Amino acid sequence: MIRFATVILLLGISACCLAQSKQAGNFDAFVDAIFDQHLQDNPSHGTALGFHQYDAKLENYSEKSIKEQTKWCHATLAKLAELDRSKLNSEQQTDALLIESWLHAQLLEFEDIRMWQRNPDVYASGIASSAFVIISRNYASPQERLRSLVARERQMPAVFAAARANLRNPPKVYTEVAIEQLPGTVSFFENDVPAAFKDVRDEALLAEFHASNAMVLAELRSYGEFLRHNVLPNSKGDFRIGATNYARKLQYEEMVDVPIDRLLAIGKADLIRNQKEFVQVAKLIDAAKTPEQILEEAEKDHPAADGLLQAFRDTLEGERRFILEKKIVTIPSSVLPIVEETPPFMRALTSASMETPGPWETVAKEAFFNVTLPEKNWPAEQTRSWLEGFNRGTITSTSIHEAYPGHYVQFLVLQVAPVSKTRKILSCGSNAEGWAHYTEQMMLDEGFGRTPGVPEEKDTAFLKLRLGQLQDALLRNARLVVGVEMHTGKMTFDEGVKFFENEGRQTHEVSYRETKRGTSDPTYLVYTLGKLEIMKLRADYRKKMGDKFTMQEFHDRFLQRGAPPVKVVRRELLGEDSPTL
Repeated sequence: MIRFATVILLLGISACCLAQSKQAGNFDAFVDAIFDQHLQDNPSHGTALGFHQYDAKLENYSEKSIKEQTKWCHATLAKLAELDRSKLNSEQQTDALLIESWLHAQLLEFEDIRMWQRNPDVYASGIASSAFVIISRNYASPQERLRSLVARERQMPAVFAAARANLRNPPKVYTEVAIEQLPGTVSFFENDVPAAFKDVRDEALLAEFHASNAMVLAELRSYGEFLRHNVLPNSKGDFRIGATNYARKLQYEEMVDVPIDRLLAIGKADLIRNQKEFVQVAKLIDAAKTPEQILEEAEKDHPAADGLLQAFRDTLEGERRFILEKKIVTIPSSVLPIVEETPPFMRALTSASMETPGPWETVAKEAFFNVTLPEKNWPAEQTRSWLEGFNRGTITSTSIHEAYPGHYVQFLVLQVAPVSKTRKILSCGSNAEGWAHYTEQMMLDEGFGRTPGVPEEKDTAFLKLRLGQLQDALLRNARLVVGVEMHTGKMTFDEGVKFFENEGRQTHEVSYRETKRGTSDPTYLVYTLGKLEIMKLRADYRKKMGDKFTMQEFHDRFLQRGAPPVKVVRRELLGEDSPTL
């Protein structure tokens, strides 16, 4: 899973800037003005992108600010509607469409879904993310970054004041997740943040930091008490966003207008296909045992907790070498990502993720492959269940997804791709997560993990990798079904947990966490959705190219378009508008 934990709050551009842009007929200046204002009001996003002039600023979470953002989103859409797009080149026309969809998505959030009113975790995780993007990379001296952090920390009490004013009847599960994440966030500011500046010797600056950091810790602890005693007893809201908002969210964020019922049918059909293949692969491994017994044995084959990070590190070079030898996709860099433990404030809802530098980062270009380890205070049964989700097969599948040739390679290509500013800033889940999920199957289809000279049906080691890949595919299938059915009122939370366990073949611990995630991430179907879109695009592109088709050329062309909705890439590779599914 690729994650920008920063809460993105958009302000439109001024009427003066819009008028000047239109009068000059300069669409690129118009776009620059939009994103300049966006980053002024979303400085943590600016830091993440590599624009460090925003490092000392922090987002304004107040209701007044959100109302202003809403107003300017409407104003910017109105100005976009006035543009004569026929006078733009094809890339600019696409950028205008991407910006328009993005603005509609922001308005859907501000006006209808309203996580700023319903989700207490927005605030604590938001400030943690704002600090993390400063401490995680050495893009400037420790002293300079610490000054920026102090400036941000001094603005954080206003975030919690906004939370207290904004929160109105959250769903209970949202408040529970926020409370669950708070100890990790406190630990992050208490331990990780000071450790990042252990080499600073400026005593006056350190004194400022100790004061600002102590203030943030006090605010976090106070916020935790507020959530436990004031918010949780009154958390009776409904997490479901409803069928109408669900369809609008898909349309604006993914450019997918397939009716929800048909999308659900497509997802269930893919689930059944993967379930059947899972059973077939299990029989090839050992026909005398049931698929459940085979899976149980596979789940027991996992590293110990203290060896999990190294197990992931051991996969990377082999995957990279296979990609180069088989000419799967061009990799612009030989530098491997850094495998580390998931930051504390992100652990409640994610098992693994890729944290990449922004496309404008020129100094600190490290990428971090985050893996969530069992917490030291977990009961033994919870730890066992969690580690079973990291069996050898799913370690390989997850490593392909996050690193080679998944998120990490897509990021490397984006850094050098000749695409517009709009495409470097705006990305689409069904492209980014769809690509990463697609590569899990594609790599094994191309022979990764095969034992030379051994037929596939007798290659037990490879079959176990395939079983892990299919288990991850079933996980994503279950996300599609659970996400749609929970948020359209056809499935309860407990039924979602059972669906992950029974239909998705996941452990209870993974199933429970995945269902919790689905309450606040309703469209986490983007994994399966994007994978199916990419596979259809590949088949259609192969038909178009005939004997000239190669996997490397297709993959290179796909990634070089950035990460817009697959509908856009499809138009550019095929030269036509046609169904993506």
